[in-house]
Amino acid sequence: MPRIFFTTDIHGSDVCWRKFVNAGKFYDADVLVLGGDIAGKGTLLIEERDGGWQASRGGRDFRADTREELEDLLKRTRDAGFYPYVAAPEDAERFRGSPQERDAVFERLVRETMARWVALADERLSGTGRTVVVTSGNDDPFFLDSAFTGSAVVEQAEGRVVDLDGHEMVNLGWTNPTPWHTHREVPEDELLKMIAEQADGVRDPQKAIFNLHAPPYNSGLDIAADLDAELRPKEGGAAKVPVGSQAVRAAIERYQPLLGLHGHIHESRGASKIGRTLCLNPGSVYGEGVLTAALVELRKGKVKGYQLIEG
Repeated sequence: MPRIFFTTDIHGSDVCWRKFVNAGKFYDADVLVLGGDIAGKGTLLIEERDGGWQASRGGRDFRADTREELEDLLKRTRDAGFYPYVAAPEDAERFRGSPQERDAVFERLVRETMARWVALADERLSGTGRTVVVTSGNDDPFFLDSAFTGSAVVEQAEGRVVDLDGHEMVNLGWTNPTPWHTHREVPEDELLKMIAEQADGVRDPQKAIFNLHAPPYNSGLDIAADLDAELRPKEGGAAKVPVGSQAVRAAIERYQPLLGLHGHIHESRGASKIGRTLCLNPGSVYGEGVLTAALVELRKGKVKGYQLIEG
């Protein structure tokens, strides 16, 4: 029976991917599942200037005067979940002036990063019997679904059911609407239909795993800051509300799978039961280079045990 290492919301962080791949051996996991929001959120322009390289992000300026300093800046940028774009002045000017150029550079850098990630997974995991299942999330652009190709161990499972040693896993990265209008979000009734399209084909729902990026509504796994009309946290962030999906909750109540794997709400790490279904959200602090995860052991069609871990 599979021992599952589940993480989510690493948002392009190189260091979190490395930890994820290495977790298979460390935790003796059979299957590594990455549940969505895989891609980073932006590109960092690093411009060649005055004999060195200059960049700005989050109100901070960065300067590299030697190749060693540049390599350090590139590593720190990738570990933080951004894509460094080293450009000559004329290329930097075109990047700043053209949304189409920025989009093209972003897609190229994401695809190059995913190719590096796949290569690392193949190097570390080929021949071990361990596999990696990745699914997209609401923040992930649609081209990400085709970015994990040619791998011996990594399988992109977004939008379809995969078998984990007799446990069928439903995989869907779409969510209920958010204030940020991200790539993959739909009204609740449509989301429920999308889940049902997969779940209705599952042979034994009681042994199934629902890998749904959005956590179920009011499950304790979906608590986030209440925002005003300007998307600012009310009461300085002290006001909290459930923001999960009614559709996900309805699907779990209807099908009662063995296990629900969720993410999306970084600050709502925890476990919850909905009927017989154990639902987990490992949370995310990828920006600090910390990988949060859930280790789940299944045996004889039941959850033998689970552990929320970070490191």
